[in-house]
Amino acid sequence: MLGALVSRYSLRKRSAHADKFDVKLVEVKDYPCMLEREGQVYRRDGEMRPWLNDDLQSFTPLRFTPPQLMGYEGRAVIMDPDIFAIGDIWELLQRDMAGAAIMCRPKTGRKGRQGAFASSVMLLDCAQLTHWQFERDFAEMFEPVKRDYMDWISLKLERPGTIAALENQWNDFDHLDENTKLLHNTKRKTQPWKTGLKIDYRPADTFQLFPPRHWLRRGRRALFGDYKFAGTYDTHPDPKQEAFFFNLVREALQDGELSESQLQDEISQGHLRPDAMQLIGA
Repeated sequence: MLGALVSRYSLRKRSAHADKFDVKLVEVKDYPCMLEREGQVYRRDGEMRPWLNDDLQSFTPLRFTPPQLMGYEGRAVIMDPDIFAIGDIWELLQRDMAGAAIMCRPKTGRKGRQGAFASSVMLLDCAQLTHWQFERDFAEMFEPVKRDYMDWISLKLERPGTIAALENQWNDFDHLDENTKLLHNTKRKTQPWKTGLKIDYRPADTFQLFPPRHWLRRGRRALFGDYKFAGTYDTHPDPKQEAFFFNLVREALQDGELSESQLQDEISQGHLRPDAMQLIGA
């Protein structure tokens, strides 16, 4: 939630047109269809695994809610809560989509070579996405032959030709330079506000013999559960990105968008690193 609040603040603060758009938080707690599936198995990358609402990334299916929330009218940008604005989001909202229903960047690495897109930032023409019906689509993950989570969030289920590529700067994966518009701290283990805390997410479980970390991870989970001996969050390799985040938090405090009591509460719950107040200079 802290990431989401800082993200919302950055979108408004960095835009010269903040009065022309609204920022809404979409939360798992408001979707009974997700809460009711706790512990039930769903298909992810061809494998069945239990759905856990408390897992760090349980929000990801909510990327597909905006068209329905918008009554299938107008435009929306949906983005994950670990993405922070440097550029003006209004520029993206006003983008010529040239008839595309979705604009987003391709995935990197193996997933990108297999045609996967990054749905973590999407510009959406809601009128063209009437086939996105969240409750129905989410339920289909629990019917093994119908919908695989990875195919869904990688946009592999979309009609060919309806997706246009977005420049990487609008979803910059742990990369910050003078061209970055939206900084995405996408590598969960190095998110700057979590350094030193115990890991509270389950790494992806694709079965590969090499590198051996995949089968070692499975063995640890089978013996000790999801998080025991999973380690701690590491320091982000780019000090500029850590400084950027905590500068944003400092600005949000000064502007009254966050309070010290909120931050202390996040620290006490283990959601924010214990030295955060020193880094902010509060």
